[in-house]
Amino acid sequence: MSSQLLDSLLQETMNSLRRVLVSPSLNTPIRFTSTASNDGTTKPKTGILMLNMGGPRNSGEVKEFLTNLFADRDIIRLPVQDKLGPWIAKRRTPSIIEKYNEIGGGSPIFDWTTKQGNLMCARLDELCPESAPHKAYVGFRYARPLTETALEEMENDGVEHVVAFSQYPQYSCTTSGSSMKAIYRYYEQNYPLKTPGPRGPDGVTWSVIDRWPTHPLLIKTFAQNIKKELENFPENVRSKVVLLFSAHSVPQYVMNRGDPYPSEMGATVQLVMQELGWCNPYRLVWQSKVGPLPWLEPGTEPTIKAMVKKGQKNLMLIPIAFVNDHIETLHELDIEYAQDIGKEVGAERIGRCAAPNCDPTFIECLADIVATHLKSGETVKPQMLMTCPMCTEESCKDAKMWWAKATGYLDQQQKAAKAVSS
Repeated sequence: MSSQLLDSLLQETMNSLRRVLVSPSLNTPIRFTSTASNDGTTKPKTGILMLNMGGPRNSGEVKEFLTNLFADRDIIRLPVQDKLGPWIAKRRTPSIIEKYNEIGGGSPIFDWTTKQGNLMCARLDELCPESAPHKAYVGFRYARPLTETALEEMENDGVEHVVAFSQYPQYSCTTSGSSMKAIYRYYEQNYPLKTPGPRGPDGVTWSVIDRWPTHPLLIKTFAQNIKKELENFPENVRSKVVLLFSAHSVPQYVMNRGDPYPSEMGATVQLVMQELGWCNPYRLVWQSKVGPLPWLEPGTEPTIKAMVKKGQKNLMLIPIAFVNDHIETLHELDIEYAQDIGKEVGAERIGRCAAPNCDPTFIECLADIVATHLKSGETVKPQMLMTCPMCTEESCKDAKMWWAKATGYLDQQQKAAKAVSS
């Protein structure tokens, strides 16, 4: 066992008497979770926390969304961020509102995530009656409903087991990792003496699904949607259409720490192409770069320009990192790239593969991921608890240790170590 784990165990022993709060008047442990739902209906036994970046549902939420985004140092690092971040958010708000107005006035990501969660839970009630009823809770990182709001809702509903389910199939410290940190900070700030899970006073257990880039039904969903979009190209050029798998880019300095995102994205792309029988030429490209610092390349926009210049004028954009439509698909891919850039450079046709949204195959994918997770009894994979090789952030290490406690992983390791030594 590492010295870090031993240090944590020692600290845990010192704090053991403070772990359960006691009411002076009742002399009983204080529960942080209610035992019945507020509206009198049957309370959910298992809560599925759907974690994603989110998006403003209307123009009035845009500034708040951007302010939260530019305050997150996990994804964007700025000098004097507490001052420069809000200034950038305020400055960008009018132009971003214009973009949302072009796609209907707001992001549909909340509606899609809610529908996905409800359909998934209906299927889970069939697949896993022992953990039913299941309820999905939407927890966004930068838009309403925020992750903190979803945590409060689960507390009020009296959920017995929580599955933190990242809606980013491929893991990055800037996306899934940031959401996991937000959960850690919520409990550290609001309940500093309480660790959820087997060590907590209320009996609520936690588990995590932090990545799923190679799930067969995720691969099948994208492959089916690509085939459908290929049918919209003339038959004589169909086999020559270049498939551009466009993923959200991240800063290069994050990759230099050893973030697994590019390799997991590559794994998804390779399996999709294998499912398609390697039918077309393809490339993995990166979109949504923000700021002057180096991000992952090649960018989607310059790749389109270069391809058309070389005579490859039929392209398909595939939102391989996104499980539902939002501004990055509906505006950036559909309007800025397929429409505006396509016209500028003289492309014949730039199509866009549909996002998974509520495709029946994808809903079955979500349900299967959670059902398999629940039935396995696994609470967290060791990969999630390891920091990047070159990471020096104490907050990352603290968050990982917190999750090791909350999921019971640390207790399991301690038990195994005792068994070996006895």
